[in-house]
Amino acid sequence: MIIGKNQCPPTGNDKTSIVFSCPDKPGALYRVLKPFFDYQLNLSKIESRPTRRNSWEYNFFIDFHGHQKDPSIQNVFAGLKENTIFLRVLGSYPMSPQNL
Repeated sequence: MIIGKNQCPPTGNDKTSIVFSCPDKPGALYRVLKPFFDYQLNLSKIESRPTRRNSWEYNFFIDFHGHQKDPSIQNVFAGLKENTIFLRVLGSYPMSPQNL
C-alpha cells in the first residue's frame, strides 16, 4: 500500500481501508460490521492489532470493496460513527487487477 496526501478519484473498481476501535462489550463488533452486510459490501480483509493505550484494547483494520465517495459507503460510515470509539478512513484506491 502506498499512502499519499491526494485522494484517488473513484474508478468503479475501488477498495477502501479504515481503522477503528469499538467498546469492549458483547455485540460491539457485530454492530460495527452490520452496516457492511446491510449495504452488501464485501470485506476483503479484517485484522485486529493491540492499541498502545491500554492492555486488551484493539484497533480493527478493514479493507472493503467500494470508494469512500460512494453514497452507500457514506451511509455505512454514518453507522460506524454511531458504534465506534475511534474511526479513521485511511483512503480509497483502485483495486489491483488480480482482485477484480
